[in-house]
Amino acid sequence: MNGGPQRKRRGALLATGAPGWSILVRLLVGLVVFLPEGMQKLAFPDILGAGRFVHIGIPYPEVMGPFVGVVEIVCGGLVVLGLLTRLAAIPLIVIMIVAIASTKLPILLGQDVWIFHLPKLARSGFWSMMHEARADFDMLLGSLYLLIEGGGAWSLDALLARARTRPALRKE
Repeated sequence: MNGGPQRKRRGALLATGAPGWSILVRLLVGLVVFLPEGMQKLAFPDILGAGRFVHIGIPYPEVMGPFVGVVEIVCGGLVVLGLLTRLAAIPLIVIMIVAIASTKLPILLGQDVWIFHLPKLARSGFWSMMHEARADFDMLLGSLYLLIEGGGAWSLDALLARARTRPALRKE
């Protein structure tokens, strides 16, 4: 028995048609942003972790600050390695959507939104929000790319996918 549908789902999770240069997207998303940001949330909780979450209006900041930091470290590391890339991209997408909603939407509207607070900036509105959100949108789009395309040819996902298909080819 080869595992049937469950094996196919695992194979689809690892499969990637993305080229090798997709490693650049993985390095940008994982190594440049999420891995160091997660570490900084834990190393500097007053300004980048729970303390910042209090200021923004994130509920349960003393729990969510370290939790988000750990998720960014783990998922950022997985993305860098190209291991379970699609799964690792999902929490990163959620983090970026929350970041945009909690810190950029109030700037766009020029007022507090739901539980999220308008930061003290010299200006608000569309162009101010676009300036403040450029890195957030880059990370959201990079994470969406990794969810759709997978880790690319130079990833552990691709290596594992190739290893999984070799024994099946030998049996035929």
